[in-house]
Amino acid sequence: MDIKTAASLHRLRLVSAPEAVSFLLLLVCSVLKRTTDFNAVPVMGAIHGILFVLYVLFWLDAWNRTKWSFKTAAVYFVLSVLPFGGFFAERKLKREAEDAVIATRARKEGVVNA
Repeated sequence: MDIKTAASLHRLRLVSAPEAVSFLLLLVCSVLKRTTDFNAVPVMGAIHGILFVLYVLFWLDAWNRTKWSFKTAAVYFVLSVLPFGGFFAERKLKREAEDAVIATRARKEGVVNA
């Protein structure tokens, strides 16, 4: 894995957890808006919107650089629109990055021809 591919996956990982948190907070704010006088939906909506747009941009970049199959790319996109999905995406991306590092080291040491 080259440095640009690793960087794109890292960016996607960095934005996935905050995007998931902002989505959950937006859901909480929506409930509070309906049940109390507290209305933070406009603020949380804007924050979540920015994070979601960043996630989609970073997702497209990662898809382009890693040459994921359509199914893999679709899984990462669906995880962005599910509550708690961003947490699963971050964990999955971390595992993928660690596997790539292990494969790269093994190739350098001549252990495998992967």
